[in-house]
Amino acid sequence: MPGILRQLSGLGGCTNPIRLDGHRTEYDLNTRTGEIGRVLQHLDSTDLPAGQLLVRCNNRRTTRCAACAEVYRRDTYHLITSGLRGGKGVPDQVGSHPRVFATFTAPSFGPVHNRPSNGRPCRCGSRHDQDDPALGSPLDPDTYDYEAAVLWNAHASPLWRRFSTYLRREVAKRAGLSQRRFGEHARVSFAKVAEYQKRGAVHFHAVIRIDGPNGGDTPPPAWATAELLTDAIRTATAKVRVDGPVVEGRAHTFAFGRQLDVRTIRSTDFNDGQELTERAVAAYIAKYATKGAETATGALDRPLKFAAELAQFDISDHARRLIRTAWTLGARKELEELRLRVWAHMLGFRGHFSTKSRRYSTTLGALRDARAEWRRAQAAAAAKTDERETDTTYVLAHWVFAGTGLSDTETWLAASLEPAPGTEGEPTHA
Repeated sequence: MPGILRQLSGLGGCTNPIRLDGHRTEYDLNTRTGEIGRVLQHLDSTDLPAGQLLVRCNNRRTTRCAACAEVYRRDTYHLITSGLRGGKGVPDQVGSHPRVFATFTAPSFGPVHNRPSNGRPCRCGSRHDQDDPALGSPLDPDTYDYEAAVLWNAHASPLWRRFSTYLRREVAKRAGLSQRRFGEHARVSFAKVAEYQKRGAVHFHAVIRIDGPNGGDTPPPAWATAELLTDAIRTATAKVRVDGPVVEGRAHTFAFGRQLDVRTIRSTDFNDGQELTERAVAAYIAKYATKGAETATGALDRPLKFAAELAQFDISDHARRLIRTAWTLGARKELEELRLRVWAHMLGFRGHFSTKSRRYSTTLGALRDARAEWRRAQAAAAAKTDERETDTTYVLAHWVFAGTGLSDTETWLAASLEPAPGTEGEPTHA
């Protein structure tokens, strides 16, 4: 019993772990002679209390695994923060670089139930509560452009990539530089997250920053200001277009919606809620990194195998029509590369929810590696491992997938446990 409790506690609260069969052996390696020495550690899944190695699922979706999603949210928060304040290998001077927080929306596909910001009632004549399930659904589903809505989501990521190119051109133009010479003077860095609106259309929240030519390590040129960056973003957003497919004689072209919000990020604390601070931006972006279409529209959080499965899910009529439209379009040969059936549960969106430019800040992988290294150091200290002449090891391992989830007994035991300190993101071995 103590062994199984330790193994489950090491999952850090993950409720849907991956189960592996296999073994892992670690040997001491002499770097001078290349000879393999004594066995330092051996792990066999059959010797573990659960009979298998249990590894965290690391799913970013809150609806799939709240514990793993929380780790992903915190990592995203640190990734965004390090690009605003420095830290995690990023110099503190990035805090003085011009940066803004921008929100890019999708165009309209038809009128929907909403809550106007001016306090007026919805077009339907009602004043909807914030949690009203009708929000985001079409006023007239029969005239709503479901085809364009799904194809917009499928082309949202290419549209962003083209926008990032246009933005660099616009910044260079305002600085009086050619595209070729722009890289010698400055660099545009960003980090963004995708969020679903209530109507099921993806929009982007992004931190955009101007750096020197080597990224955050170098100061931006004197001409770089938040005002110049804001103006360049607005112009690039208005210009960018992506040509979509032709479906039954109808040509699709995609652009961002007219609603664009660009706000300068300040380094100070909140001033009666009027200033947008680094902490507020990082928290806001991290919150949406763990959500998908299922959170905003009541859609699905996993792929469909057959269209008939839709009948068994309790989802909104609007989400059902979006999913069915994606499934139907996915059968068309000319749309094969969009893989709309694979991403029907995502309402056609097939991009990464959280992305960044190379020089913006640290990476999620670096954060996970640092956490794993800390856990290994803690485990070694707890075991009081003998000092060795060399710090190089030779590892032989073989693992095969054996399933997912916990048994009923394991679920009952795990529910009574608190995660072991520092186990976030690490598999449990004991």
